[in-house]
Amino acid sequence: MRIALDTNVLIAAFISRGSCSELLEYLIENHTVVSSTFILDELREKFSTKFKLDSEIIDRLVAVLLKKVVVVTPATLHIQACRDRDDDNVLGTAIAGQCAYLITGDKDLVDMKRYRDIDIIRPNEFWRFEQEKKL
Repeated sequence: MRIALDTNVLIAAFISRGSCSELLEYLIENHTVVSSTFILDELREKFSTKFKLDSEIIDRLVAVLLKKVVVVTPATLHIQACRDRDDDNVLGTAIAGQCAYLITGDKDLVDMKRYRDIDIIRPNEFWRFEQEKKL
């Protein structure tokens, strides 16, 4: 299954050991993780400005991620779908990557629940989904 991760999930996966880091590892091993230059650039920017990480560290983190994910160019949405235009790029990533899921912590996206054929869920909801599949 192809799955897109929003920037906030990737940040949480790299910043602290916890459910998002475990989720990222699980997805890389069991599914195809899709990202985009938009998401990776946003990740770089947040690591630099919000977390004050050194550019060499950021480059290494992104390089590790690039070895594990499929990078696509976000599809252009002809009608703005989200209040925040940046969220349209995240949706465009999931569309271009032909993803079944977009995993995010962004309330505006989560409130949409679904866009086209893509289910939009929080990380903990995806874990529940995976557990139910095994039953």
